[in-house]
Amino acid sequence: MLCLKIFKKQAEGTGMGLKPAPAIDLSTPIDMCPYVVIDTELTGLNPKKDSIVSMGALKMSGGRIEVGNFYYRVVAPETELTGSSVVIHGITPSEAAEWPDIEMLLPEFYDYCKNSIIVGHFLNLDMSVINREMRRLTGRRFENLSVDTYKIYEWIKVHSGDSSRHFGANGNGDLFSIAKKYQIRTSEAHNALTDAFITAQLFQRFLSRLPGLGVRTLNDLIRIGKH
Repeated sequence: MLCLKIFKKQAEGTGMGLKPAPAIDLSTPIDMCPYVVIDTELTGLNPKKDSIVSMGALKMSGGRIEVGNFYYRVVAPETELTGSSVVIHGITPSEAAEWPDIEMLLPEFYDYCKNSIIVGHFLNLDMSVINREMRRLTGRRFENLSVDTYKIYEWIKVHSGDSSRHFGANGNGDLFSIAKKYQIRTSEAHNALTDAFITAQLFQRFLSRLPGLGVRTLNDLIRIGKH
């Protein structure tokens, strides 16, 4: 529990001070920004009561995925695992019980994500639960800039002139459906780190395409991808 006590003291500003991430210049080209792509598996889809079962993330330097620089943890959830959620992520109650709870893991996850722009698909759900736990434990929230790949996808769909290539009139917005349109390999099973890697590959595709559509700086990216 020592790391959590230190984390709380930092957040409260009692001596050490929780150092905010250095501001990233909004004029920075999107291919030069530091990103962290995240995904979580939850006990359900209610951000007010469901809890985290696993967290996965990996870093990107511009459009380059740092495959070896990743974060993955199973979390002992605060709420009960249901059969329907186990079917999705495959993490059983007995397996989750062997891992630390969010109080132990949130400080290291925060440390991994700091100094980076957070990227995720349907990111609002992930960050709602993460920030709920962050506020409960420290009274603060993640202050990182963040963008949602679904929002970016929707923006490209509206502003691209070749929508028939990757966008169908009846296409779904879930991660796997969009990834398949971009020939990104997926599997039926959900895993926080695997899904973060799929999201990173999708984001990589978007970063290469966006400058041609006038999205060249971090400020532009935040404008179209804010969740």
